[in-house]
Formats: sequence, structure tokens, C-alpha cells
Amino acid sequence: MPELDVEEYEGDLRDPESLLRAADGCGQVFHVAADYRLWSKNPEDMYRSNVGGTRNMLAAAQAAGVERVVYTSTVGCIGIPAADENGPGIGDENTPVSEDMMSGTYKRSKYFAEKVALEFAEAGLPVVIVNPTAPMGDHDFKPTPTGAIVRDFLRGAMPAYIDTGLNVVNVRDVALGHLLACERGIPGQRYILGCENMTLGQILRELGQITGRRAPRVKLPYAVAWAAGMVTTGFAHLTGIPPRAPMEAVRMAKKKMWVSHAKAQDQLGFEPQSPVTAFIDAINWFEGRR
Repeated sequence: MPELDVEEYEGDLRDPESLLRAADGCGQVFHVAADYRLWSKNPEDMYRSNVGGTRNMLAAAQAAGVERVVYTSTVGCIGIPAADENGPGIGDENTPVSEDMMSGTYKRSKYFAEKVALEFAEAGLPVVIVNPTAPMGDHDFKPTPTGAIVRDFLRGAMPAYIDTGLNVVNVRDVALGHLLACERGIPGQRYILGCENMTLGQILRELGQITGRRAPRVKLPYAVAWAAGMVTTGFAHLTGIPPRAPMEAVRMAKKKMWVSHAKAQDQLGFEPQSPVTAFIDAINWFEGRR
């Protein structure tokens, strides 16, 4: 970004030599890059970038003799307990998780990438893992799937919603959480960087209050979302155009991804601000790019 006073190196996660050049002389490495999509015509590309790319990046950091590595995983790698009579389960870093709980290529690729990071940590590389939840805020260029919620709301392109839940956090707090993990984190440990558990309906109503626009009131049954995902994803495979409702996103939405960031709060001093600040930052960012 032009606002940052940094020395830039152009590289590719699939090109180990470019990563060796970038890591040379560095004392700390933040491996934040990933292929974050909920649909890909060629899923193997995602594994090459997220799993193979993580191995390449950590090998480069190891060769450079860095003092600390912070690896950015995802809340998707955190186990979520089953719901009970008290409501949805709340996951944390100790909740059991397995490959069969990973829905879709993105989650599976990040699950295996996290395994790679733990392998390097066990071998002696000082790797700390952070698991951001659903970051929102400014500078969401693509946008990410979470940022797309705000963008689509502003466009009036979200007439209905489904009963799902996210843990929302300001992307600026996620960045600060990375710095705290670098300074205070224990190698081989995972830290959830999140803030508030919210249903999608609550998120949309909050966006409506901030903007003065009407939030969608129609809640779609999950079966309808499933059917839409099947149709749009099937069409995407024929055309190569990303679907409006990726099947992977529909599967993920079946479970509320609600977690606790207590470990990061207690061990790192992580104190995230209200997610309302994230909504305001995201709204201003998307509105400013129209």
C-alpha cells in the first residue's frame, strides 16, 4: 500500500527462491498471505498456495535464521462444539477439531497449512499461530468474503439472509493482535483473534442503523440456500465466473462460527474494540471507492 514506508520484494508463495530472497536479513516474519476464496475452478491452486506456500515460507524463514514467525491461520481451523439447550457452542483453542470438520477447499487447505506450521514449531522454528475470526474494516480491496457482506448490503444486493453466525473483529485489532503474538506469544501455541459473536441478522441490522438503510427482513430456510448454492456453483463450473452463493459458503453457514478470544486476552493482552468500529470503517471504505 502507498501509505506504508516499507521496502518491497515481489514474490510468490509457490516460488521458494523468491521467498528466500525476501526473508534474508529479516529478524521476524509474518506469514499473512493466503488464497482466501470460497470458490475456485481449480481447487488444487488453493492447496499449492496455502499448504505448499506455507511450507515454502517457513522453510525460507528457517534458512534465514529469524527470531520469530507469526503464521496467520483462520477461525475455520478451530473446533466448534455442538449446540445444546443453552444455544450454539462456543469454541476455543482447545476444542477438538479434525479434518472431517473442514467444509470446503479453503478450510481444508488452511487446516493442513496449520499442521505444517505446527510441524515447524515442533522442529524448533519459533512459530506462533493466530486464528483471526471474521475481520472487517477498511482497505478490503478484493473484497474478502466477510467484506463482501458490507459491500453487498450497501449495494442493496442482499434482499434476504440465512440463520448463521460469525465472530466479528476490526481488522485493525487483528493487525495489533499479530504484533502482540510476535512479542508475547508462545511458539507452537494458537491464539484466536476475535471479538463479538453475532448472527448475520444482527450484523445486517447494525449496518442498517449506521447507514439509515433498511436491513433485509426475510430469513431464508437453509434448504433454499442449499438449493441456490447448488445451482449457482454448478453454473460457475460451466462458465468460470465465481458464483453469487458458493456451495462452500452455504456449508460453512450451517454452523455458527462462535468462539472465545479469552486466551489471547489473558496471555497477549489482546483488547479488541467494538465491532461497530469495524462496520463504520468498512462502510466508509466501500462508499469512498464508489
